[in-house]
Amino acid sequence: MLLTLDRDVPTTAVDPAFRRDIIDGLRQSPKRTSARWFYDHRGSELFEAITDLPEYYPTRTETALLAAHCREVGTLTGAGRAVIEFGAGSAIKTPHLLSAIAPGAYVPVDISGDFLRESSIVLAGQFPDLPVLPVEADFTDAVTLPDAVRGMPKLGFFPGSTIGNMTPYEAVDLLRAMRASLGDGAMLLIGMDRVKDEAVLVRAYDDAQGVTAAFNLNLLTRINRELHGTIPMDAFAHKAIWNDAAARIEMHLVATRSTAFTVDGVVFALEEGESIHTENSHKYGPRDARLLLRAGGWLPTHEWTDAGDQFALMLATVA
Repeated sequence: MLLTLDRDVPTTAVDPAFRRDIIDGLRQSPKRTSARWFYDHRGSELFEAITDLPEYYPTRTETALLAAHCREVGTLTGAGRAVIEFGAGSAIKTPHLLSAIAPGAYVPVDISGDFLRESSIVLAGQFPDLPVLPVEADFTDAVTLPDAVRGMPKLGFFPGSTIGNMTPYEAVDLLRAMRASLGDGAMLLIGMDRVKDEAVLVRAYDDAQGVTAAFNLNLLTRINRELHGTIPMDAFAHKAIWNDAAARIEMHLVATRSTAFTVDGVVFALEEGESIHTENSHKYGPRDARLLLRAGGWLPTHEWTDAGDQFALMLATVA
């Protein structure tokens, strides 16, 4: 379900972390921004639209894996766990898990508050007997969970290969933060995208309809709206490239002409062809995925992949 609200209502307060990250990133050479800031309300809507695109294989592949294997996950995790979903978004994959494992509660965690509340209402309607306890928070740090789930065993749920948006060092820090949030005895079900043919990867991040381009450019719209930016939207174009050495797709906003603008009074300039690096999507082979989990404090115990080995679901316990 794709829910809509009035997207253009001005924010009443600027997130100081947003201001700091954007200005610090634009001061770097090459310029960059963090993917976490894509997800204002409009960005969240656009990402949900991306997941329905024919080129974007991760969502449908992972959803099929969840539908096929969640009962086995339930057997391995046991009933009564509080499911903590990090970066829940619209939680479209979550019903497969909740209907299979008999959870004690569901706690979606997301930085986009309006989108989080909307999806929580929808999910609560689907599971009327399940406590749904949304938490608006940045899950890259340890999250304080509701008191209602304090005594329950926890199952972290991190689908969508979002772990790939971070550098390996950042991913390790995130996995450690999740371990701290979930506590001893916890388990983690995580999705990870595999390395595959370059053409397949580039198409997934540069679709024919231009939805991913709109998602990328929406970050500039958000900067202009929330940080009093003067970025000329027609001076930038979306570009996706495969970085083979780093095993990642990179998204960039490339200047189509020389341009200058301000963000909260700070002046920036780009030459034609210079880019703002907005996102990475790292891809992991089986060995690297296991090493990453171990470095983050998790012991991988089970793994499920599709027939083409495009995507993997991994179950891990606290190491």
